[in-house]
Amino acid sequence: MNKAAEAAREIALEIRFGQVDMMQVRIRTTDPGTILDELTGRIATAPRFFGRTAVSLDLSALPEKPEPAVVRTVLDAIRRAGMLPVGLAQGSPGVEELSRALDLPVIAQFRAQSRSAPVVQPAQPQPEGLPALMHHQMVRSGQRIYARQRDLVVTAPVGAGAEVIADGCVHVYGPLRGRAMAGAHGDETARVFCQEFHAELVSIAGVFRVFETIPAELAGQPVQAWLEGSDLRFARIGG
Repeated sequence: MNKAAEAAREIALEIRFGQVDMMQVRIRTTDPGTILDELTGRIATAPRFFGRTAVSLDLSALPEKPEPAVVRTVLDAIRRAGMLPVGLAQGSPGVEELSRALDLPVIAQFRAQSRSAPVVQPAQPQPEGLPALMHHQMVRSGQRIYARQRDLVVTAPVGAGAEVIADGCVHVYGPLRGRAMAGAHGDETARVFCQEFHAELVSIAGVFRVFETIPAELAGQPVQAWLEGSDLRFARIGG
C-alpha cells in the first residue's frame, strides 16, 4: 500500500462524543392504535417541527417493562405517524436488555454520558454565586447557546431556527423567534422571559409547547413562561 492510500485510510472517519439533543416520546400505554391517533393529531398541528423528527422512545412511565414484540408495535406506530424512532431513552427498568433485543441504542438525555453514569438526571441547582452567562450577539439560525448550571441572558435577538438553553432561567432582551429551553436538567422552577414573543418553541424541564400560530394577545409582547404542575403557562409581563 502506498503512502497516499495509507493516509486516506487513516482519516477515513472519526468517532467523537457530542451532545444529544433529541425529542422524546414518553408513552403511558402500549396500545399502537391509541399512540398512532394521538401522535398523528399532534404532528398535524405542527408538521414543520414534528414531521420526520428523530425521537427516542421513553418507556419510564409504563407500569412494567414491555416485551420486545410489544415495543416493536409501538415503534411501528410512531413511524406510521411520521416520526423516526432511533433509540430508547435512558432511565426505564430493563432498557439495556430491550435495546439488545431490538437492536437499538440507549440514548442519554441532553448530552453524552458514560455507561456508569446515573440513569436518571436530577434537577441540578445552580452553584451559589455562579453568575448568569451573558451573550450579546444575535443568535442565528442553527446556532445554540447553552448555560450550564446557571441562567442565560441574551441581550440580542434570537433568530428563527436558533436555540437558547439554560439549566436555570432564560432571559431574552430582544425578539425571541427561535426556541427557548429553561430548566434543561429538570429544574421545574425555571422560567423563560423575553421582550418580544415570536417563539417557535418554549420548553421548561422538558415540558414544551410549539407555536405554529402565536396567540394574538402574546405576539410581539413581553412574555414569561413557567410551569404550574405539568402545565406550561404563558402570560404577558406587566399585563
